[in-house]
Amino acid sequence: MADERATYRATVGSQEIELPLTRISEDLTVALLMTIDVGVAFLQRAGTDLAALLAPSRPQVVVSAATLGIPVAIEVSRALGLDDYVILQKTPKAHLADALAEPLQSITTGVPQRLLLDRARVPAVAGRRVALVDDVIATGGSIAASLRLLRAAGADVVTIGALLVEGAAWGPALGADAALVTALGRIPVFRPTATGGLAEDWD
Repeated sequence: MADERATYRATVGSQEIELPLTRISEDLTVALLMTIDVGVAFLQRAGTDLAALLAPSRPQVVVSAATLGIPVAIEVSRALGLDDYVILQKTPKAHLADALAEPLQSITTGVPQRLLLDRARVPAVAGRRVALVDDVIATGGSIAASLRLLRAAGADVVTIGALLVEGAAWGPALGADAALVTALGRIPVFRPTATGGLAEDWD
């Protein structure tokens, strides 16, 4: 049990972290991991932990989506000894006018977006073994959109890594691709109780 002002203590590989409980809607509260707020040392160690789990798949390039996946991609790439990574973008900048695109909706954003892959970066993934990484996999929507976009570009996605998986909705959303997912930890979502508190929901 928890209340709306509490935090949730999560295990992320070899580390633990207190995550603030953040209300998303009337019937849903989540433990929010913001990779841009946790510090360099935490992300470096988490990236090393995750890279160790992904290394047996022998990825040639790491891919993630802006914005919170960027530090994950950097640290996983560094730990794997790779010198390049690719970021799927969400902001339609001038150089992305003819980008490959895929629709996307995120649990924390709540409005439709598009994932964009710069055509100049297609050769970095086409025909190559890709590790797709993210901060948290929740509904699976972002990962599913990323998979569609990467496969349209000719990528061979051999593994999917996350710092955390949240709840269980992502499994059915990814279907057979759920078997590719490796994470450093698992957290529940939180539902309101009749007494005004919050209950952990793992399903």
